[in-house]
Amino acid sequence: MLAGAAALVATGTVAAVVQPFVTPLPSPPAIVDAARLKADVRHLSVDLYPRSYDQPDSLERSAGFIHNEFANSGGRVSYQDVTVEESTYRNVIVRFGPDTGPVRVIGAHYDSFADVGIDNDDPRGYSPRTHTPGADDNASGVAGLLELARLLGRNPPAHAVELVAYTLEEPPHFRSEHMGSAWHARALKASGREVEFMLSLEMIGRFSDRPGSQRYPVRGMARLYPDRGNFVVLVGKMSDFGTLRRLKAIMAGATDLPVHSINAPPLLQGIDFSDHLSYWHEGYPAFMVSDTAFLRSTTYHQASDTYDKLDYTRMAKVVQAVYAIAQRPGAD
Repeated sequence: MLAGAAALVATGTVAAVVQPFVTPLPSPPAIVDAARLKADVRHLSVDLYPRSYDQPDSLERSAGFIHNEFANSGGRVSYQDVTVEESTYRNVIVRFGPDTGPVRVIGAHYDSFADVGIDNDDPRGYSPRTHTPGADDNASGVAGLLELARLLGRNPPAHAVELVAYTLEEPPHFRSEHMGSAWHARALKASGREVEFMLSLEMIGRFSDRPGSQRYPVRGMARLYPDRGNFVVLVGKMSDFGTLRRLKAIMAGATDLPVHSINAPPLLQGIDFSDHLSYWHEGYPAFMVSDTAFLRSTTYHQASDTYDKLDYTRMAKVVQAVYAIAQRPGAD
């Protein structure tokens, strides 16, 4: 009897964490331009390199590029100043749909960071040894955001959607009140605006069909998820179980790319490693869409995180899935 009870508890835990039995909510797949995604990732990671906090001119040029692309989509564009230690950086915001009612926030950070030392030999103060190109992390998320803006511009949603390109997600401001997303979340809270949910696009371009290409922070997770990095994951808190389940169903119904999910506490490594954390701090339901970052990529925060290593066909399918979330009515 005790064994049976333990089995029921284990089954319930797995269902709560993994959500294996979600019925997809079908929607016509959006036509996403994979070549445009590649061009945008290349521009951000090559032409606008490096995008780290200590290169404010490059960050400003990156913000200007994003602003122009948002404006070309037809949305309502603005900057939000982010002032840290007497330096001013900028979030870039574009809005679609009505100005009133609950808003859906979808964001991605455009800065980058390298896990390497100081290169004193380069007169510029940076090189690939010290400043990653940041193609997957996180030019991929920003390229996805730009493509979402184009899609929403062509097909305006019936409800409010706000796309935000964040500055200062990476160290030394990572997980702090200085993150661009923290400034945006606090501003939403101060305005009294209702937030339906927030989605953070955190690295969406690395995929692999090689056995063993997917790693996990806890050994037992390998029994619950694939050992190949051929899927996208949706991450949320335990308390947001119902919303995550619905978002997963929408994503799964918009693409043939496998969609996995996890509800877990922040104690699990990586669960709160992106801009959605800022919205948790303000009490909003927030989630991360990711290729699992360092649990899959061998180029994380390295000089080798270059645009030629990404899978733009499958990255386009991630954008299809997120676009379906942006457009889906509030209730089915």
